[in-house]
Amino acid sequence: MFDFLKHRSEDEELMDDFDCQGEVVDQTLRELHSINTYLGGTALSIHGIKKLIQRYPKESYSLVDLGCGGGDTLIHIDQWAKKNSKNLALSGVDANPHIIDYAKENTANRSMQFLAMDVFSEDFKKLRFDMAHASLFMHHFEERAFVKLLRQLYEQVELGIVINDLHRHPVSYYFTKWLLTAWSRSQMVKYDSVLSVARSFTRSELINYLHQAGITNYRLTWKWAFRWELIIWK
Repeated sequence: MFDFLKHRSEDEELMDDFDCQGEVVDQTLRELHSINTYLGGTALSIHGIKKLIQRYPKESYSLVDLGCGGGDTLIHIDQWAKKNSKNLALSGVDANPHIIDYAKENTANRSMQFLAMDVFSEDFKKLRFDMAHASLFMHHFEERAFVKLLRQLYEQVELGIVINDLHRHPVSYYFTKWLLTAWSRSQMVKYDSVLSVARSFTRSELINYLHQAGITNYRLTWKWAFRWELIIWK
């Protein structure tokens, strides 16, 4: 019955078009913020970052958010850091320049930098950070690209990587298909959200990717609602 979920989908999401822009994208970014907030995704990201900071205490940290979207996750990270007296220099990266423009407006009163870059570009590869964070980003990559990016990020960071992504499971798939799409007013969310689950991961797939990347220092934990928390340290 669920044979179509045995393997990751290779179909592309609408968000994968780096030139997509306009109100449909803005509405999608607003809805993604709500989804991440109310289904615990943002809290999961902060939990992983907190664990890395606890492992490597120092006076200040730099963090890059990959596929940063509208910058809402960075806002929550910034709020947590200020509340807990953590000095965090925050950067957001997205390959879509229109999304970066939205993020800059959305975070106009905060001290953050946003870069319109492809994570595989030579310019991005030259950058160094203490930590890299990716929420609902890694499922956009097929296996070889995922492993390549893991290896690359492991060289770019001083402390570690926090990955927050989806668990491919029938419950998650049909919850998204029947309930989340009924709630959404964005055609992009209606299409991409279901496909995101189909493109996401089982535990064994993530462990296989980590093995291929030569990464052994990690903790992979299942979290509600059907999310993976992957913390990688140096």
